[in-house]
Amino acid sequence: MEAYRSQIILGCVAAYMLMCIGVGLWAMRRTKSTSDFFMAGRSLGIVVTSIAVFSSTMSGFGFVGGPGLVYRMGMSSLWMVVCTSIGFAVSFYLLAVRIRLFAELKDSISLPDAIGARYGSRSAAFWAAVAILLGVLGYLAAQILAMAHVTNDLLIASMGGSRLFGDFQLEACVAISSAVLVFYCVTGGIIASVYTDVVQGLMMIVAAVLVCAAAMNAVEGGFHGMSETLLQDDPASISPWGTLGMVGCLSWYFVFTLGGAGQPHVVTKMMMTRRIGDIRHMLPLSILGYSLTALLWISIGLAMRALVLQGHHPALTDANAAAPQFLQHYTHPLLAGLVFAGLLAAIMSTADSFLNIGAAAVVHDIPRALCGRSLNHELLWARIATVLIAVFAALFSLYSGERMVGLLGAFGWGIFAAALVPAVAIGFNWKGATPLAANVAVITSLVVNFGMMLTGWRLPYAFDSGAFSLILSLILFLGISLASRPPKLDPQIDAVMDL
Repeated sequence: MEAYRSQIILGCVAAYMLMCIGVGLWAMRRTKSTSDFFMAGRSLGIVVTSIAVFSSTMSGFGFVGGPGLVYRMGMSSLWMVVCTSIGFAVSFYLLAVRIRLFAELKDSISLPDAIGARYGSRSAAFWAAVAILLGVLGYLAAQILAMAHVTNDLLIASMGGSRLFGDFQLEACVAISSAVLVFYCVTGGIIASVYTDVVQGLMMIVAAVLVCAAAMNAVEGGFHGMSETLLQDDPASISPWGTLGMVGCLSWYFVFTLGGAGQPHVVTKMMMTRRIGDIRHMLPLSILGYSLTALLWISIGLAMRALVLQGHHPALTDANAAAPQFLQHYTHPLLAGLVFAGLLAAIMSTADSFLNIGAAAVVHDIPRALCGRSLNHELLWARIATVLIAVFAALFSLYSGERMVGLLGAFGWGIFAAALVPAVAIGFNWKGATPLAANVAVITSLVVNFGMMLTGWRLPYAFDSGAFSLILSLILFLGISLASRPPKLDPQIDAVMDL
């Protein structure tokens, strides 16, 4: 079987791709309206929604970027894993019931719709949509880049180490990945994403446990042997803070714990449930699934770093290759094929979510905020917008200046957190929050985040820019709201806020 390793892996991936095409075509038949395209008709059950929540959070950010961060920084990114699990609890406690009720009462098909209903303000909905669109570029770029790296490694392995596209190998893989994503997303909308999430989530839970066992067997002494090897090379890498340091890790703790309540790809899935009572069952299932799949994040990163330091594997020129390289060389071919298929599933379903909310911002939220109505032929324009957003995100993934998948994902997470946590997590629970405060918080967070990225300015002690902008937006949001006259709320919104 080892002699046919590349063929087995490619066969598993090809089978998965055919399944995606089938799901996309099936979902296209079910997608009759923009409500279906953006919100799955609010008809999802408990298991489907729970798996969709944790799958869209893990995605290529976790399966490709996570091991890369562990390989490069040691234990630093463990704070992301732990804090995201806590963030699920915070998000569900603060938002799940209210956001679903807002969606029911006001027929909201997007998060900016719900924000506009809460504040009675088209400007609040507009700036939320702008923040989502810009954040989508960062997070979607991470997904496309992750998919490109997986595709690149598979092509190189199948061709005996040669590069089919020469010096433009990564660019070509980005183009291929974007083309596959566009077909999948344009045909099926969010319905294709959430139902693929079910298959992908179950696959990755099983695969993560098996890969963790493979990582322990690949390094002599298991995790103890990995720890000793990393300790001898760089004691900081195996310390609780990793090589990022205490301040950087604590800033990640802050932005990934509280910031989960501002992630539109998670929050909007809370609006898709068939019944409001289903929400109480979703949280434990989502946390359990995320915790099990996170074993892959940690185990591959530590194992690959140890194998390189022990001289059993060549040093990686790109940390993003940690997961693909480990799967190709240190796991059973069938397991590698399963995980590669699951990796692509995670990336594609999450990318679909981001393309979906980005398209909603372009064709639904921004036009409604500016003109009072959506575009004519909204479903057609949603599909066109999906193509354009994918192209811009692909270019951003190549030319943003930072090609670490994990860091691109952290950048996108930080944009969403700083822009939306004040207006959503606090504003949906506090009647005193004002539209002006929400607008100022969103605009300030975008200026700070993108200003720091474009100028290359870094905070001391590796303090995360997303955490810094979140603190600033929270201060402004609270200060302006407290200094303003309490707003008059829509009676239905006021009643929901009292629950």
